[in-house]
Amino acid sequence: MKLSRSGGIILSSKKLIEEEIERRNFKKGGEVSSKLKSILRKLGVETQIIRKISIITYELEMNIIIHSKGGKITAIINNQEIKILAEDKGPGIKDIDKALQAGYSTAEDEIRELGFGAGMGLNNVEQYSDKMEIETSEDEGTTIKAFLNV
Repeated sequence: MKLSRSGGIILSSKKLIEEEIERRNFKKGGEVSSKLKSILRKLGVETQIIRKISIITYELEMNIIIHSKGGKITAIINNQEIKILAEDKGPGIKDIDKALQAGYSTAEDEIRELGFGAGMGLNNVEQYSDKMEIETSEDEGTTIKAFLNV
């Protein structure tokens, strides 16, 4: 457990989950968000917050499965926020502004035929997060941090 100081209050951060995500493993798609949902319920987190975190985590998980060579998702909680960190090894996001637009997708036709790649992933993450940060590089992949106040 890591302690940090914020505005005179000591915050205790706890890693709730850290899971590897495999490229194109659609069978396991949604497992991380389900595990996190269960953990948050046991911690007594409000249902509305759990719903938002589940959507955020699922969208980030599916983006890793669809668009990257694999990656991981980490969830960290303290008494002020839950942070979801999605890190992938991938091609990076060429145009972040476009990627945030509802309906914009770079998913291949075979992915769309499976019912994925509708272009709502990052838009949903942004909509349900209180704050979102994106760092992307064609050489190093993408890191997305989504924060939700608790």
